[in-house]
Amino acid sequence: MEVLNPAEDRLDLEVVFRIRYRRIARLIAGVVRDRARAEELAVEVFLKLWRQPQIPAAGADAWLFRTAVRTGLNELRRQTRQARYESFSNFARAVPTPEEIRSSAEETQLVRLVLGRIAPRQAELLLLRSQGLSYDEMAGALDLNPSSVGTLLRRAQQSFRKEYIKRYGDR
Repeated sequence: MEVLNPAEDRLDLEVVFRIRYRRIARLIAGVVRDRARAEELAVEVFLKLWRQPQIPAAGADAWLFRTAVRTGLNELRRQTRQARYESFSNFARAVPTPEEIRSSAEETQLVRLVLGRIAPRQAELLLLRSQGLSYDEMAGALDLNPSSVGTLLRRAQQSFRKEYIKRYGDR
């Protein structure tokens, strides 16, 4: 296991790479939790070693392990920043366009018209359910038997669907 190149009294990078690559990749994988990315980063660590000719053979292992951990941590920071920026861009994209606003307003108007055409009790059930009320809460609000709310809600949904399709087709 000769890591010094006797002719130049320098580290033999090829030998060090063969001996330490797997261990460095495992070390980075323990940090980033992505084996494929860890292997790429391990290669980058060895490229950094190659660019540092002043590193003595005796200190190469320590340098490799320290650099591997720092590289893994830097990758985690990069991923965190990327996720943060992507969430900001997703937030920016979440702002509806004028066309989406118009389309949503049209759809809301169609739903209101259909709700006005079905039985009032059914419309009330659908509106309460759309607000997230539980079956017990809907039963209390409409003075219904809690065990019948599921059946009544299903019938209301069917009536709504039939009326919507009758008026506007299957959109």
